[in-house]
Amino acid sequence: MTSYLAAGDAGLRLQSALGLVAFCAIAWGFSEDRSRFPVRMAIGATAFQFVAASALLFTPGARDGLAYLNVVVEALQAAANAGASFVFGYLGGGDAPFEATNEGALFILGFQGLPLVIFISALSALLWHFGVLRLVVGAFAVVLERAFGVGGAVSLATAANVLMGQTEAPLLIRAYLKKLSRSEFFVVMTGGLATVAGSVMVLYSIILGPVSPSALGHVLVASIISAASAILMARIIVPPAPDETPTDAAAGDDLKYDGAMDAFMSGVTEGLKLYLNIVACLICFVAMAALINICLSALGEVGGGAITLERMFGYAFAPLVWLAGVPASEALAAGALMGEKTALNELIAYVSLAQTPDGVFSERTELIMIYAMCGFASFGSLGIIVGGLTAIAPERRKDVLDLGPKALISGTLATLMSGAVIGLVWGG
Repeated sequence: MTSYLAAGDAGLRLQSALGLVAFCAIAWGFSEDRSRFPVRMAIGATAFQFVAASALLFTPGARDGLAYLNVVVEALQAAANAGASFVFGYLGGGDAPFEATNEGALFILGFQGLPLVIFISALSALLWHFGVLRLVVGAFAVVLERAFGVGGAVSLATAANVLMGQTEAPLLIRAYLKKLSRSEFFVVMTGGLATVAGSVMVLYSIILGPVSPSALGHVLVASIISAASAILMARIIVPPAPDETPTDAAAGDDLKYDGAMDAFMSGVTEGLKLYLNIVACLICFVAMAALINICLSALGEVGGGAITLERMFGYAFAPLVWLAGVPASEALAAGALMGEKTALNELIAYVSLAQTPDGVFSERTELIMIYAMCGFASFGSLGIIVGGLTAIAPERRKDVLDLGPKALISGTLATLMSGAVIGLVWGG
């Protein structure tokens, strides 16, 4: 791995730098008060992302630590496979009762890949109960609070989003949700859409294994730096009132378990819900995309090719991924992935990235897209966060419905900004 100071194309780096400015400008265009652009926060958030990404990816100790996460992935996958094969037999990864002529065909995502989500959910709840995740989240919340001047409640929810889901993290501050200002509430929503949960990080890293051997480390770093860009984008679009006082919170007061077994079983239950949701979404979203493409095929070819959903998304998102640092020759294909992620979800987009033929994307573009798509900002997740927050805080229903579409925009801009940051610092 070469130094980011000594490698890379200067033109592409300049392109990514332009993207950092452009994404803030786009957010400003959607701002509720364009006269109150947070200049100092924009500079601070960009610097924070640059320093954090550089330190985590290029400091020898941190870089080696991220590389060792592959061992963790293998251990967790082996453990989950043991449970899946016990229940599902060879469908879950056990020995096949026949000779297979195509080993790859034996891999069934629903029986071998996705059960990992249930196990990770249970393990995460257990680690929270024993204080391990509580300590990590609390420490990161302090960093965000001091670095960006946001209240403790918002910092805690945003930090928790690095490892928890968009509806689980707000549970930590459930008692404070009705007290949050409109601006603070928007930060919480944006944070949930700009990051991914720890329960799916390992799954994504397994899917992205053929693209990047250190995928888990990159997904984790992406979630960390996107927390900063989420706060920035939220503050640009919905600035705090001039006399607004940040809402404080005690770390983790509202998420407790009666014991280790209660924590483990609660995690299992939540993981099962997530598993079923993922399976249902994959079936329906892939089927819907196929149906749309079938309908579009009736229009015939335009511009030398058939009209498809992916092609339309490619044209719509190509300028945005170009701003993140993707070369113009690769922007159309990369834009299709970004559009697929927004319209469907990031899991489907990551699968598409992993299945992209060699030579379509450079290594740098693949990495930018891993970061740019590392968030729950999609139409499906928007429904999840709206439903979840209205259930947790019914008195904020009007704010949730009003801010939901804006949160989808700010969450997407936040992950694109993270993609631009990695495009700026990465040197191979």
